[in-house]
Amino acid sequence: MSGLGLVMFAVAIVLMIATGLPVYAVLLGVAGVFAALGVALGAFEWHLLTALPSRVVGLLEHDLLQALPLYALIGALLNRLPLAGLMHAAGERVFARSAASAQLSALGVGALLAPMNGSVGASLHMLARRVAPALAAHGVAPAEATATVCVASTLGIVIPPSLVLLLLGDAMMRAHTEASNAAHSALRIVNTQDVMRAALLPGLAVLVIALAIAAWRGRGRLRKAFAPLGRAALAQAAGAAVVIVVLLGAVAVGRVYAVEAAAAGGLLLLAWGAISHRLDRALLVAVLGDAMTLTGLLMALLVGATTFSLVLRGFGTDTLVAGALHRLDAHPQAMLGAVLAGMVACSFVLDAFEMIFLVVPLVMPPLLAVVADPAWVATLTLLVLQMGFLLPPLGYAVVMSRLATREPPPLAALARALAPQLVAQALLIAVLVAWPALTHWGADEAAGNATPALSNEQAEKLMDDAFRSQSRDAAPEPAPASEPLR
Repeated sequence: MSGLGLVMFAVAIVLMIATGLPVYAVLLGVAGVFAALGVALGAFEWHLLTALPSRVVGLLEHDLLQALPLYALIGALLNRLPLAGLMHAAGERVFARSAASAQLSALGVGALLAPMNGSVGASLHMLARRVAPALAAHGVAPAEATATVCVASTLGIVIPPSLVLLLLGDAMMRAHTEASNAAHSALRIVNTQDVMRAALLPGLAVLVIALAIAAWRGRGRLRKAFAPLGRAALAQAAGAAVVIVVLLGAVAVGRVYAVEAAAAGGLLLLAWGAISHRLDRALLVAVLGDAMTLTGLLMALLVGATTFSLVLRGFGTDTLVAGALHRLDAHPQAMLGAVLAGMVACSFVLDAFEMIFLVVPLVMPPLLAVVADPAWVATLTLLVLQMGFLLPPLGYAVVMSRLATREPPPLAALARALAPQLVAQALLIAVLVAWPALTHWGADEAAGNATPALSNEQAEKLMDDAFRSQSRDAAPEPAPASEPLR
């Protein structure tokens, strides 16, 4: 019956593409139908489904997901307030010596704001609304302008500490715990801080590559003279940039939690809007409506993914996938390549959140049982996800950018504009595959993955805590009262 889970996954993918229904509705509907089918065929007992409430409650109690509404609020404020446009105008003057100042500034704004937006879609919508008109005004070709918006909107995937990166770090911790528990090993379990540190240099490398490509394309163009922006506007843009860098840096180095940084960022944006008289009652109502809508959609998606994954595990699909991957145990690089290729294929249909909650729990535990470097694997996953979103014609950012543009450029022209970034990023991935040590800068050698840090009892306790929301038992035991290990 484990193959029925693969059929279930394929049906969900087809319905997402063919019907245009919300992803959460497809996941819940398909999971409900196949759960009834599984009980009727005796694939699993109906008691399995009674574990769903505890999984949802555990999901909502997660400290990272508690930051999700705040990320949605920040994204709504950035979309409604003119801060992005103000920062882009200030950035143009910073890069005034280059004829590609508009594109360089757009990438800089994306690097600052995309991690705070929390999702590629929100970042792309904000940049398409606030930055794309400025690119057109500077005479940037439509294909290059759209490619710039695509790349800038995906920078939040690889630059810490975006919500995508934090959630992937947590998913990798769960997968690493499952892999080490299955092998009865006592290794130090990777955490989100390890993943952020590993992704920092590659993320900055992606930004530098994008800036270099934009500057190279701008050579030979006539530089545009800028009208004075005004000291007050420059001070606001500079102050916003400094605050964002401080907040993101504090989360990246572990000084504050993501929920604290998101709360501080949202409060500061609200204060700036009120003090600058840009946020009135009507706009505040619209911002709160946008934030609640996005939060509801994301929470519905997470509940749908949780339900879907429970039924998948009931069919034993995780065991089937693990068995298929374990055939490559003797060839770790081939297993890694197969998993990353599957990630690219799924990125044409699923967005980052769906990948983290549907695909990562299936493929990462067997991979981490063979490849004992979860932070490196997580970094490669982030880079592959971003590249998948930029691949024409089905990449998520490509499709969304064409929908957000009033007159989208021809697909062939957009593909040519994205080609240098894709080639450079593929080379970066190849470099990281060849030299994994590049993701371990500043890491404490004593805390390496090969050093036993947990007893078997502690590993079991961490496993129970990390998977209390994913228990297969009909009546899962309550989580221990003591503080979970980190």
